Amino acid sequence: MTNLLRIGTLVGGGDAVRVIPQIAHHGFESFGLTFWQTTGATDLVETAKRVRELQAEHGFIVSTLGIFGNPLTGEGGNADTLASWERLIDHAHLFGTDIVSGFTGRLTGEPIDASIPQYAKVFGELSKRAADRGVRIAFENCDMGGTWETGDWNIAHNPTAWEMMFNAIPSEHIGLQWEPCHQMVSLIDPIPQLRKWVDKVFNVHGKDATIAWDIVREYGIHGPKPYVWHRTPGFGDTDWTDIITILRQGNYQGTIDIEGWHDPVYNGELEMTGQVHALHYLKRCRGGDFVPNPV
Repeated sequence: MTNLLRIGTLVGGGDAVRVIPQIAHHGFESFGLTFWQTTGATDLVETAKRVRELQAEHGFIVSTLGIFGNPLTGEGGNADTLASWERLIDHAHLFGTDIVSGFTGRLTGEPIDASIPQYAKVFGELSKRAADRGVRIAFENCDMGGTWETGDWNIAHNPTAWEMMFNAIPSEHIGLQWEPCHQMVSLIDPIPQLRKWVDKVFNVHGKDATIAWDIVREYGIHGPKPYVWHRTPGFGDTDWTDIITILRQGNYQGTIDIEGWHDPVYNGELEMTGQVHALHYLKRCRGGDFVPNPV
């Protein structure tokens, strides 16, 4: 099935058993299960058992387990984030995945440089734990409203930071959970970036963006008018045939998992309309369904 390059979507890990049966019939081929700051009261062993039963019925795979919080500080709502990283790394095999994803965290209000020593300490240990269990760690490239100088959640949103991170922990078990949207909001061209960094991309989120260049030129990026919008694939600026071509040229073996709930038009009661459109669009961009060659 490696020729397929599966197209899926994200669902909340605590809601997976409830939600997946309602949407699997649309043709999603993978599901990324996500948690916010903590795995909380979710029984991972029981959830994995139920999800594997659904896998057998519908034929999808679990692409990633994700924990999105700040494991470097452990402050406030992030008190359980580091333990949740450990928990998901330990339980990933029960879900049939080898990728655990999330934010790096950062020292709140400090520049990216200041967070590198704590990042190296925390994820140096986590990367060893992951390697021992055959798991890879993938960092989403989302700035969460932060910049180079300050932020609350994540340092892995700029290629200079990636170089610093991968130099601090030179491990084949650490890479990226990449999407074009999070680069486009910084006016970075995602296509040459992906071509350069494809070997470090372990998982791809299916989220695009629309940049209003007319607003950028007239009002800049600090004025009162929005200049960029997160978009569901098929509605944004990116030609995903280019992205899939680069991924396949780089021998990418992962999935593209649609990250919904951000589109300014296809939301609310149109949310799944947009996601299913994106599913069909991305399947077309990969060339359609896999067709075996004649013997």
